[in-house]
Amino acid sequence: MSRRAGKIPAHLSRKHTRKRLIASALLALALVAVAMFARHLAPYNPDAQLFGSLEPPSWEHLAGTDIYGRDMLSRILVGLETSVFSTLALVASITITGSAVGVASAYIGGPFDAFMMRVSDLCLAFPGLVFALAITAVLHGGLMNAILALGLISWPKYARIARSQTLALAHADFIRAARMAGSSPARVIALDILPNIAGQILITAMLDIGTMMMELAGLSFLGLGAQPPVAELGNMMSGGRSMLQTYPWVVLAPGVAIFIAVVIFNLLGDAVRDHLDPRGGTQGAAAPPVS
Repeated sequence: MSRRAGKIPAHLSRKHTRKRLIASALLALALVAVAMFARHLAPYNPDAQLFGSLEPPSWEHLAGTDIYGRDMLSRILVGLETSVFSTLALVASITITGSAVGVASAYIGGPFDAFMMRVSDLCLAFPGLVFALAITAVLHGGLMNAILALGLISWPKYARIARSQTLALAHADFIRAARMAGSSPARVIALDILPNIAGQILITAMLDIGTMMMELAGLSFLGLGAQPPVAELGNMMSGGRSMLQTYPWVVLAPGVAIFIAVVIFNLLGDAVRDHLDPRGGTQGAAAPPVS
């Protein structure tokens, strides 16, 4: 086999991975910026019923108007704000909670570890979205209740990852050295364990953003998430689903917004995984522990 047909040199592969990470991060930052300044970017008041009902897309209304005569583009921008920041808050909360539980379980061990792992087993025993639907229905719906329900079923994954990574490091030489030097458990966790498990947890969190956004929009679509008149992409699609054949832009416009947002976050997650995970990417040998 010729050299030309061989493997790509490691330094070129790393450079390509880095470029992908930068490009996807810029796209994600642009999306978050649009969501952050959505109310300033919206051409009209998203809640004002100022126009004709169900007007098709035009230069005046790029995404048309809804059944109440509200500008769809303005509502999509504000709905993007709701969806993006709700999802980011959800992912941040389950990442922090699950990781803290996992590290504490591995470090403390004993009955506490056994109890927390059985609780996580209970949460993982049910199909995730079905469990979230049941919890949200019991809590009578609403955006905050939907976030709470998805959080209750999602933290065990992070707890399992953090626990397994912490157990793998428990007998490492640099951990033993830190203990022998008199470091407190909190110091060992903060300075020796967390920096070494943060990469895998970050990868999981980045890959989860798109999934959580879809599940949150799904709960809203079913009427168990954000409630009208709150602008959220899932409930906007739900409100127009009966008009898909007659006024398709009412459903397709927010659907395209969800699609674009999920694709951008999935690209970011893939790029972060390829950059940080040496086993799944092109980084070669595993990086040494951070001490």
